Amino acid sequence: MADFTWPGEQLIVAAKEGDVEAAAALVSGSHPHVQRFAYSLCASPQDAEDAAQEALIILYRKIGMLRASGALASWMFRIVRNECLRRARLRLRSQGPVPDAAVPSFEDEVVQRLEAERVAAAIADLPADQRRVLIMRDIQGHSGRMVADALGLSTAAMKSRLHRARTTVRRALRETPDSVRGAIHD
Repeated sequence: MADFTWPGEQLIVAAKEGDVEAAAALVSGSHPHVQRFAYSLCASPQDAEDAAQEALIILYRKIGMLRASGALASWMFRIVRNECLRRARLRLRSQGPVPDAAVPSFEDEVVQRLEAERVAAAIADLPADQRRVLIMRDIQGHSGRMVADALGLSTAAMKSRLHRARTTVRRALRETPDSVRGAIHD
């Protein structure tokens, strides 16, 4: 059976105090947990590996910023989540601008950013299996067959998860007050 315990408090305290060996042991002991977070949050295995590595680098460099040693797991989860979201945004941006697109006003840009944050938060709240399917299909643009194969699902199971994910995100966006646009244009 796998060990699901995080490194102990003594190791964390020693690493926070600058003990290089303790910091290396902390990173090594945290790796399986960080990797599990990344695989559950990121859209692709490649992004998960990259996000996990980036999170471990941040852990090594910034362990001194951790306020409470018992907060290591939640701190690492936030770092991995932010890294996965950053990678998803980069993928969207790398698809390039729409030709002949009108230049948006500052207000429209603010509203668009706020709406993108709402969508990202709704996607992050999805169960991991639905989130992976939604990101791979709708954000990365992979074919349904490719998504199903990559995740080891039948096409019907992939479509079912995609439908549930889209419905949940749509519902979450409807339930969130959309007063932002009204407040800016008033």
